Amino acid sequence: MNRPLGNLAHLAERIDLAAAFRWTARLNMHEAVANHFSLAVNDDGTRFLMNPNARHFARIRASDILEIDANDPKTMDRPDAPDPTAWGLHGAVHRACPHARCVMHVHSIHATVLASLADSRLPPIDQNTAMFYGRHVIDGSYGGMAFEEEGARCASMLRNPKVKTMIMGNHGVLIIGDSVADTFNRLYYFERAAETYIRALQTGQPLRVLSDEIAEKTAREWEAYPDSATAHLSELKAILDSEGSDYAH
Repeated sequence: MNRPLGNLAHLAERIDLAAAFRWTARLNMHEAVANHFSLAVNDDGTRFLMNPNARHFARIRASDILEIDANDPKTMDRPDAPDPTAWGLHGAVHRACPHARCVMHVHSIHATVLASLADSRLPPIDQNTAMFYGRHVIDGSYGGMAFEEEGARCASMLRNPKVKTMIMGNHGVLIIGDSVADTFNRLYYFERAAETYIRALQTGQPLRVLSDEIAEKTAREWEAYPDSATAHLSELKAILDSEGSDYAH
């Protein structure tokens, strides 16, 4: 097993995040050296781990990940200061939403296509899209890049713990969850769901939309499904380990 040396704080959490960064890049869901993931490491969620500024997801290691205090006004004065939009968005979410233990924001292709439509709703047309039934919010008031004011506005839309996905109109997607595994799994399935919907629209044929009753039943069944998110991330780490990846260093 490829495991790190040293005595870093929150080592297991760092390893999980690093694996999520690596796999997001492998799935081409990243964007240059933009986009960010964060993970709360204290009870009220205001201290969090996050990727360093301008580092490609495909190169991030556990030891590279920053630890940040959302309540520290001098954060952007640090020599290793994070990207200002990462600080604006993730800092705001971790301050306002203690239930958002992990936050993942990307501009993945199909999620961003959906966010660019005049109607950005994701209808329940299959099992994967039904996962998000009644559990996503659409931000239709994009106000520019997510510096502190825009980040706070976005965070205010995530106060309902049932809502774990924000379709950021004209922007991308933001996913929250209880852990790296939970959040990455949801991020993965949202991109798959958005792709299914976009491809279905491209056929020009009528959609077969699930009833509200079946869509809600399926969403709850997803939520109760045993250990799927944990198993998903565990398998991804096993693949990276077998390839000799340095993500856990």
